[in-house]
Amino acid sequence: MYTFFISVEVLVSILLMIVVLMQASKGGGLAGVLGTSNLGTVFGVRRTSDFLTKTTTILATIFMVLALFINLVVLPRGPQAEQSVIQSAPQPTSLPPVAPPAPTTTPTQSTPAK
Repeated sequence: MYTFFISVEVLVSILLMIVVLMQASKGGGLAGVLGTSNLGTVFGVRRTSDFLTKTTTILATIFMVLALFINLVVLPRGPQAEQSVIQSAPQPTSLPPVAPPAPTTTPTQSTPAK
C-alpha cells in the first residue's frame, strides 16, 4: 500500500514538473524546446495557457493532498523510538521555593545637631 502511494506521488511530481516547464514564461523559457509551440496552434494561445494553468493547479493540489495523506495515514509505523533525555527526566512535582522580596528601606537623613 505504501509503495503504491509513493509511486503515485512520484508520477504526479514528474507530471507537475513537465507541465510547469511547458508553460511559456515572458522570455520563452523551455516552452519552445518541449514543443509547446505546436500545442498553441491546436488549442489556441489563450486556451493553451488556461489549460496549462489549470493542470498545474490540479496537479499541485493532488501532490500536496497525497503527501499529507501518506504522512498521516499510510506511513509505516515502526516500534516506538526511545524517549529523549528531556522526555525521560522526572517531572517537577512543585515549583521551587521563591525567595521573599527584599525589604524596601528608605535611607533616613539625620541632620547634625548644632
